[in-house]
Amino acid sequence: MYESVSETAIRLFLERGFDAVSVAEVAAAAEISKPTLFRYFPAKEDLVLHRIADHEREAARVVEAAPDVPPLHALRRHFLERLAAGDPVTGLNDHPQVVAFHSLVYGTPSLVARMYRHLERSEAALAEALGGDLESRLAAGQVVAAQRILAEENFRRVAAGEPVDAVRPEAVAAAERAFGLLEEGLRRFAGA
Repeated sequence: MYESVSETAIRLFLERGFDAVSVAEVAAAAEISKPTLFRYFPAKEDLVLHRIADHEREAARVVEAAPDVPPLHALRRHFLERLAAGDPVTGLNDHPQVVAFHSLVYGTPSLVARMYRHLERSEAALAEALGGDLESRLAAGQVVAAQRILAEENFRRVAAGEPVDAVRPEAVAAAERAFGLLEEGLRRFAGA
């Protein structure tokens, strides 16, 4: 049910704009009541961001799945693998629906604000996976910020019309550079 309601809402928002579509219209198009919709999606923005909700604990899962690998090495490898796969979360994907979705999110101030709540939860989950202390929270904040900035840069270039194949080498180099900087400053999590 979550998926179909979210997809219905996203379709309407892409057709007419986020602010031009009411929650009542989404509920009617999804053939559910407005109260039912709000039981599943507490805010209108959640109808859109549901699509990325499964990524909220992704960095924490990567660290937890590789207990014998320094966390930053595991996170670097994972991000590079996601770049190679063209994962939309990395911003390195030019499928028209992906570009339209990212344009909707980044072009709607209330969605950007709500996305920061998602990033805060991602950061908290990663911090817990790293140990939960202050240094872990600081490290998680830096990792999540680096990944966000890398993805935004990739999306900006792709949305401007640059072919993914032209962006990819620079995106990989930027990710290597970013994780290198993180490893220099966060030696405890780099295995040093």
